[in-house]
Amino acid sequence: MKVFTAGFGTECNTFSPLYLGLEAFREAYFYGPGQHPRRLTEVSAPLFVLRERRDRLGWTVAEGSYIFALPGGRVGKVTYELLRDRLLGELQAALPVDFVALSLHGAMAAVGYDDCEGDILDRARALVGADVPIGIEIDPHANLSVAMVDAADIIIAMKEYPHTDFLERGEELIDLLEKMVRGTIAPVMAVHDCRTIGRFHTFREPMRAFVDGLAHRERTTPKLLSISLIHGFPWADVQDMGAKVLAITDGDADLAQQIAAVVGREVHAIRRQAYTPAVPIETALCAAMQCDPGPVVIADVSDNPGGGAAGDSTTLLRAVLESGASACLGPLWDPMAVRIASAAGVGAHITLRLGGKAAATSDAPLDAEGLVTAVSEEAWQSWAGTRTSLGAAVAFSVGEVRIIVSSVRDQAYSPDLFTNLGVDPSECRLVVVKSAQHFMNGFKSLSPRIILAGGGGALETDFRKIAYRNIERPMWPLDDDTT
Repeated sequence: MKVFTAGFGTECNTFSPLYLGLEAFREAYFYGPGQHPRRLTEVSAPLFVLRERRDRLGWTVAEGSYIFALPGGRVGKVTYELLRDRLLGELQAALPVDFVALSLHGAMAAVGYDDCEGDILDRARALVGADVPIGIEIDPHANLSVAMVDAADIIIAMKEYPHTDFLERGEELIDLLEKMVRGTIAPVMAVHDCRTIGRFHTFREPMRAFVDGLAHRERTTPKLLSISLIHGFPWADVQDMGAKVLAITDGDADLAQQIAAVVGREVHAIRRQAYTPAVPIETALCAAMQCDPGPVVIADVSDNPGGGAAGDSTTLLRAVLESGASACLGPLWDPMAVRIASAAGVGAHITLRLGGKAAATSDAPLDAEGLVTAVSEEAWQSWAGTRTSLGAAVAFSVGEVRIIVSSVRDQAYSPDLFTNLGVDPSECRLVVVKSAQHFMNGFKSLSPRIILAGGGGALETDFRKIAYRNIERPMWPLDDDTT
């Protein structure tokens, strides 16, 4: 068995001013053929599984590049075409192959390209021909397009949000591709458009039972190979944005469409319960201060780098400082502040200009006097058994508030974001994280009291307030007639 694998992607907020160039990929995740480390990461599950098959079964694995950037705005046209053509060139050089397994995101948009994944898959299909299976693993926040479904044979989306099941979904993808090559299955895909914009957090009801129900259907329904809820990425103003159900069956197109429609109706039934807009910052702080003593976690949802925001908004930080509560906050993205504080060194009392640099949604910079308590040349935090970099970082204390300032723009995943720089969040009244959802697994053991705060950032969580221009209508909750 000879296979080709590669990965390329990012999640693009088309409202964000943070355009992504080549450096955004180089700073985050840039591995050429054969250069990817042995460790598993969220975006490399197909490669990780295929290396195991190579070692155990003697498969030949032609490795292409695995290149990803942290979420931001649109990818620059030149950067996208350069990296796309690099991947396609590696695929062409590897031919002939028995199948192609790609790790994509599903919500990458570039200047001049609203559907990057559809573009990549269409070109890959042209290279390999009609008979070579192509399969992809995607983020559930994909904007599933007709072009993607037409060009791919198998599309597997992570079921969990936070996306902790990336390895299981990678194994599922490779298993199905192998069976397809051996002729034991003939996958067909069907899509049901739910006409819904939503935020489907799977750690709580009703989504927990919904996702468990998907897995039960897969185990008990004859001919059903896989079923996924594609959430869509709400901050992408592109035609294909929105929640969709994707069903894959073994040779039965009618059954695939029937199952997709049934599950789609289930999404309609629970979407109001699953939809949870964040509360205003003032409300969030008031609620936190009324809780019993002990840490309360407040998520700065509107400034979540995981959704393409800058992560340098000072709005919630100002409110926390004014509250007088003991708190820690992070990661605040500000490479220049890191550079200045690092030069001053641990123990230095300095005035530091923090945040407020990327755009109007970042608010104004905050000038604060404080103490540099820790400096790291390479800070990191844990995420689902992996390790993510924060780059050079500092801990900076302003009164009772400890701030983790990073040079790499990323969201909060785990309390070791703080403890690695000498800050104990369990000692703080408020623990403020720049994230919307992926922090949940890491921080729920610190405190069961979690509040989602909105305002002061690029991610509006009340979708009715977003000025969409390109999505198809009707769409709930913007419109009511979405059966």
